[in-house]
Amino acid sequence: MIWEAGAAALLAAGIIWLVLQPLVRPARSRAVVYVPPEPEETRRGVALAALRDIEFDRETGKLSDTDYEWLKARYTGEALAALRAEDAGTESSDIEQLIAARAKAIGGGPAACPTCGPRPEPDALFCSTCGGRLGSVEDCARCGAALPADGRYCELCGTAVAA
Repeated sequence: MIWEAGAAALLAAGIIWLVLQPLVRPARSRAVVYVPPEPEETRRGVALAALRDIEFDRETGKLSDTDYEWLKARYTGEALAALRAEDAGTESSDIEQLIAARAKAIGGGPAACPTCGPRPEPDALFCSTCGGRLGSVEDCARCGAALPADGRYCELCGTAVAA
């Protein structure tokens, strides 16, 4: 009987701990990930959907010709304005926003090559285009001396630097 009471008390303590754990520990902050809007949710998509709807309403007899002409002119103008805004680059593309959000979530941007510019590989030691070293100063693997960025050999011991 004492064993059963002890087991029940232990089980109750475990359940209480599981229930109260989220209240005691603060939640981990998660990186905000950009999710591109659905095409129907964009300014252009809304205007095109409205044009499709008024065409359907006119064909089914729900819209008069006067209302149809007025609505068609209005939503055609909105669709054209949205297309011009996209062509002018005022709205950045979805892929650019995804890349920027991913770089921000990783913490920092990719390494930059002095010759080729930013590299897509965030943890690269060498440029994938020209093969140059991305870091400004490295240590020699043999003696631990500082190596210049463009050096091919260690100035202290003469060991060849990996390319």
